[in-house]
This record gives sequence, structure tokens and C-alpha cells, in this order.
Amino acid sequence: MKTKKQGNNWTAYYDPETGRYFAEIMYTSREGREQYDYEITGEIYERLGTFGDDTDNERLIRTAKPVYSFENTMYGTLGPERTVWDEEANETMQETVRKQEKKKGRRSDG
Repeated sequence: MKTKKQGNNWTAYYDPETGRYFAEIMYTSREGREQYDYEITGEIYERLGTFGDDTDNERLIRTAKPVYSFENTMYGTLGPERTVWDEEANETMQETVRKQEKKKGRRSDG
């Protein structure tokens, strides 16, 4: 199974070691950055990338359990700059991303 899927503003990850799925939606512009992380289901992961419009992928991701959000724009934020809803899931997602980046680095070295 593919362990990473990606669109314009979203990336989804599958960690075969833990059997968990995560997704992040990130917007970056000269006005600032917004990041929203979710723990998604396998069903959501399978459907991601099948839509013709990335907005539909983002809508599907947003139906899942929020794990983390960060909003820092020059116009201020609507809520707390950083919110963590599930510390354990947030740490697991970050570890999943690190593992995949490490694998990617090894492949490009060889």
C-alpha cells in the first residue's frame, strides 16, 4: 500500500508499523501560514486523490478527528495560534512524517 498521498494543499500518510492514517492541510502565503492535522480512517485515505478537485479532498479530510492546528497570519488569528487536541496522535503523526522523510532520503542517496 502506498504510504503517502499528496495534493496541492494536503498530504496524507499511512504508517504500516502502527496501522494509523494521518493527513495535513497546509496553506502558506506571504500573509502567513495555516496548518491543520487530522487522524483519518483507512476509508478516507483510500478515497483521497480520487476527486477531480482538491477542495473535495480537503472537505473529506476535515470530516476526520482534528489533531493539531496552527494559524499565524499577518491579519491575526481567529483563535489560539496553536491548538493541540490530541497530543499522542500529534506526536505519532510527526514520527510517521519523520520516518517517511528518512526513507525518502535513503532512496535518493542510493
